[in-house]
Amino acid sequence: MSNPDSLPNVTPLKSKPDPEHQKPLNTDDIDEEEEEDGDENDVEYDDEEAKGEVFGEPNRLKPQSREAQFRSEKLKMDSLLQRMQSGPVSVRVHDVIIKGNTKTKDHVIEAETEVLNNVGSMQELLKASQIVNLRLQALEIFDSVKITLDSGPPELPGTANVIIEVVETASPLSGQIGAYTKAEARSSTVEGSLKYKNFFGYGDLWDGSLAYGYDHSAELSAGVFLPRFKGLVTPVTARAYLLSQDWLKFSSYKERSMGLSLGLFSTPYHDLAYNLAWRTLTDPSQMSSRSIRRQLGHNLLSSLKYTFKFDRRNSTMRPTRGYAFVSTTQIGGLTPDSRSLRFLRQEFDLRYVVPLGFYHAALNFGVSGGVVFPWGNGFSSRPSSLPERFFLGGNISPVCALGGPTALWGFKTRGLGPTEPKRQVNNENADPSGVDFLGGDLAVTALADLSFDLPFRWFREKGIHAHVFACAGNVAKLTENEYRNISVQKFVESLRSSVGVGLVIPTSLFRMELNYCYILKKLDHDRAKTGVWLTFSAAS
Repeated sequence: MSNPDSLPNVTPLKSKPDPEHQKPLNTDDIDEEEEEDGDENDVEYDDEEAKGEVFGEPNRLKPQSREAQFRSEKLKMDSLLQRMQSGPVSVRVHDVIIKGNTKTKDHVIEAETEVLNNVGSMQELLKASQIVNLRLQALEIFDSVKITLDSGPPELPGTANVIIEVVETASPLSGQIGAYTKAEARSSTVEGSLKYKNFFGYGDLWDGSLAYGYDHSAELSAGVFLPRFKGLVTPVTARAYLLSQDWLKFSSYKERSMGLSLGLFSTPYHDLAYNLAWRTLTDPSQMSSRSIRRQLGHNLLSSLKYTFKFDRRNSTMRPTRGYAFVSTTQIGGLTPDSRSLRFLRQEFDLRYVVPLGFYHAALNFGVSGGVVFPWGNGFSSRPSSLPERFFLGGNISPVCALGGPTALWGFKTRGLGPTEPKRQVNNENADPSGVDFLGGDLAVTALADLSFDLPFRWFREKGIHAHVFACAGNVAKLTENEYRNISVQKFVESLRSSVGVGLVIPTSLFRMELNYCYILKKLDHDRAKTGVWLTFSAAS
């Protein structure tokens, strides 16, 4: 995909020569427009292709030599550029002509060109052409996109035709494999995927993926993405999946899910999705605590999830300026089945980055929180669903974990929060001090991260930098009438916290941190340690 800061492949306006004389247009015939302030566009023009302008009818001139005609056209183009710099040059789009799409339906391309219908000047036309170029390349079904601005019919002065030439991808099938670390996972996973582009000619993208974690978690999924479906203004996505997660070491249960996710509405800031899944929780170890055993069995997840997100940071891996905010609202229990999980879940994440002006230094602040609660008759005395609770800790960087409360430096996966002793069994190999981490209904985290360049040229060229950080967080239980026993003072007094310093090594796929963490506060059953930590984090 093209760099958004660069202009698209746009060829400047070309006039249609008179069929008898094949003469260029005369700039003296251009109607002068009223002077207004306008944007200046940095566009490279090919003088050999700049055959004239679009605004007047060609004068019937005597034949010119090729060199004289070239000089004349260059003067006209220079004149046009000067006018564009001094003010708007009025023009409107007469027609959009699409070429090169042998498989892709015309309406798929036309849907991305609607912005061209609203232009009123040459400056606006160039900007709109850039937007169209980027949108078409974002479909991932074209190897190249070229936009040519041509003059409109001679009887309609002040008009232009936009010619879009596309080259459909020569290799519709692609695949990739890699290792990743997700916020919800306790270890890295190996993932492989296959993608087939534009199978039916609707810009559709079909993909299948397989992920396997070193903790025996696995996911098999297949999905489709439709940029335009039945005239809808936003893309539609659908995905079927089989998911298995192993939480025996931390909470004495395994989770298996089979479901369907349907993206209903998606824009740069808003996303609405529906999830339907049949989920099973089991305990092969037969050692789970009483609270975990009450959650074992089958249940149905039918939920609607809305996400509002804007990210104005200059980078997700190493932000040095800007701000970001994410809010996610989820409601479960949208089916009348008695096994349907009924809950309300709300979480948010706010980030603000302050540049300091030396050594590329920046101070990154963040605060996130979340709450989950069941709804229905007797909701206050019922427990919340175990997989929907909040668990803190993990082998990821809080800087990259944008979306809600998840990670704390120095704390292991599911390493803090409410606990309950496991079932005691007559097994001499069993750990008598073992506990299950139950998660919480309320979670809050905060972070401060100061990043800066090192005084070595090689490190700066590779993007390797240092950072000093501090974080704090807590998880608490609210359901089963526990909200009566919690207060702001108790919640603050039980905050866990850590500080540290480290080296950050960014790559194109993930951010690696080599940190030394010092635990300032933890409780008895928390799993945290002071020492060296190595984390791998992908961008959220």
